Amino acid sequence: MQPMCRAVEIPTPRQLSVRRYLEALQEVVPVRHSAARAISKLGYTHAMDVMFMALPIFALLMVAEATVSSLRGQNVYALKDFCGSMSQLSINIGVRLALGGALIGLHFWLYQYRVFEVPDGPWGWLLTFVVIDFVFYWYHQGQHRVRFLWCAHVVHHSSEHMNLGTALRQSPTGPFTKALFYWPLPLLGFDPLVIASAGAIATIYGFWTHTEVIKKLWAPLEWLLVTPSHHRAHHGSNAEYVDRNYGNVFIVWDRLFGTFEPEVAPVRYGLLTNINTYNPLRIAFAEWLRLFRESLSARSVRHFGQLWLRPPRSQPTLSDSP
Repeated sequence: MQPMCRAVEIPTPRQLSVRRYLEALQEVVPVRHSAARAISKLGYTHAMDVMFMALPIFALLMVAEATVSSLRGQNVYALKDFCGSMSQLSINIGVRLALGGALIGLHFWLYQYRVFEVPDGPWGWLLTFVVIDFVFYWYHQGQHRVRFLWCAHVVHHSSEHMNLGTALRQSPTGPFTKALFYWPLPLLGFDPLVIASAGAIATIYGFWTHTEVIKKLWAPLEWLLVTPSHHRAHHGSNAEYVDRNYGNVFIVWDRLFGTFEPEVAPVRYGLLTNINTYNPLRIAFAEWLRLFRESLSARSVRHFGQLWLRPPRSQPTLSDSP
């Protein structure tokens, strides 16, 4: 009589490259990762990313925001600025599509070394969501305090307008710097697929906080969550708003670690020294090019490290920014 199932040998990460390990998931994968089999067969495409599926909804919300603000006599959109934001989104999407399979494959690879087992189910997903937001807080603070991370993040702050289009002004190099902070999660036992889905929902949450149409919410929500009021302050170049309000979903991290600042004075958006360009390549790479040029003139290894790692506002250049 034939056995009900056959034993298979699961290859270890040490035996395979990341790409080969992802391919191996087609044949051998734990039942709870059945979705990983589809990913490994089809590749990590936009159809599997909730954020890409949300783009049509984002478009409708931007139209609604423009309509409401126009009826109120506000001018929250400028055509050239909006086109600059969409150019960065387009490049960012291309980068994400190119890197997505490799990154989730790397997470599955690292997951085999996990030291804990995060439980399945709603509580496990919720824990992952909260931990991702906690990691994002420190990643976002690093983007403002470490110069080479700021080189990617400056793209998002370079608009002098606050609207839902600015939320989509995402750096082409952001996916590379973000990966530096999230790789420990699978080692700690967080399911790579749950990391991907919870991360997508967290990113979608951040979209609606980029608006002037919504003022302030119910006080308990303002205390717990990142709201448009909190995030408007974050995008301000006013002295009191610079390097404040790093949270994405929960503002409690900022309250806990002393980086919270309420929106009081009118917010002046943009950089301390604005880039004054709508050229997509200059928006995306001007700060990187400046860093590389200065690095070529570094006087020592120590000086080179300072150029890359010291706070961006210590630089008397374009990187003097929030």
